[in-house]
Amino acid sequence: VQLQASGGGLVQAGGSLRLSCAASERTFSGRFMGWFRQAPGKEREFVATIRRDGGYKYYGDSVKGRFTISGDFAKNTVHLQMDSLKPEDTAVYYCAMGRPILSEYHNSELYTHWGQGTLVTVSS
Repeated sequence: VQLQASGGGLVQAGGSLRLSCAASERTFSGRFMGWFRQAPGKEREFVATIRRDGGYKYYGDSVKGRFTISGDFAKNTVHLQMDSLKPEDTAVYYCAMGRPILSEYHNSELYTHWGQGTLVTVSS
């Protein structure tokens, strides 16, 4: 499975961006698709994830209430709507797919497929 992320760019603080991630093939039911991000000099951080049936959605504490993850699974696509962006949201955002157990949804090591990353820059 290949993942293609798109939608990054430069935006002012308070603005919005929408990221998309398209999988090259239909995924098995129960897989999670989500987003992680990594800022320069920092560790990779969990952002959000959604189970393929849409039954579970999880968000990192730093983005709760500002970001929304959704899925169009007929098209094998996941979106991340990012609102009220802050300069600290600046990072490379990676799309990922895996089958973590529910209690480990945030664990990047349990995601087996990764996209190439898309840069999001939020200016102050």
